[in-house]
Amino acid sequence: MPAYIKQLWEADSSRNNEYIASIRQQYAALSKGGTVEPEVSIVIPAYNEEANILRTLSSLCNNITYRAVEIIVVNNNSKDNTEALVTSSSVPCILEAKQGITNARNAGLAKARGKYILNADGDSIYPRHWIEEMVAPMANNADVAVTYGRFAFIPVGTTGRLTYFFYEYIGDALRYRNKYFKEEAVNAYGFNSGFRREQGLLVDGFNHPPEANEDGWLAMKLRSAGYGKLFYVTNIKALVWTTDRRIQIDGGLYKATVRRIKRVFFGGPR
Repeated sequence: MPAYIKQLWEADSSRNNEYIASIRQQYAALSKGGTVEPEVSIVIPAYNEEANILRTLSSLCNNITYRAVEIIVVNNNSKDNTEALVTSSSVPCILEAKQGITNARNAGLAKARGKYILNADGDSIYPRHWIEEMVAPMANNADVAVTYGRFAFIPVGTTGRLTYFFYEYIGDALRYRNKYFKEEAVNAYGFNSGFRREQGLLVDGFNHPPEANEDGWLAMKLRSAGYGKLFYVTNIKALVWTTDRRIQIDGGLYKATVRRIKRVFFGGPR
């Protein structure tokens, strides 16, 4: 794990007030003090993320970019102090009372003002060049409708980093397989992807059929509508670090691996 990511991950919650003050200052610079229209909107759905949200916000506000950026956290009925921490940091936070990740992402999309939308999650840590690396392919090429990137796991369960290293290596190979031989849209994860706001609204946002996921389905809709291709951001400067809690919720690495193999070779939901 890079030192920068490690430092944020190991941040001591007893210093929250210090981190909040730092985020306020950094966000003011990132958003250009709110004096200009944002070019980029980062939308973060959040449900009970008090343990992680300051790390995520700090990593995003530390990004290096000349673009004006707004961050929108969508509180999806959190029962903890997620909203209080976000608002204390002077980062906009809206409430979406209808539960579910699709509803939260759609609420953020409706509120966003930027030309480009970047999807992030409240349990992930973003490298300093993530914003620029994810936006530049769309800004430089009108034929790119969606960007998506690489990621690595931060273990919160019993699985070690070495094990995840090999899992991620296999995952990278499968993403190339999806890109060239299967369905590339399944590579577009909601914590590490981007698209143009106007185009997202025109295809009915993140709404999707029951058997699909909101992030990959949106990518497929944008491509099918003729807005352009999907672009895989491989630069290590854009590698996102995210917790493995979804794998733990799904029953651990073994079950997650079996599900991935079934999905790749036999189809079915992600």
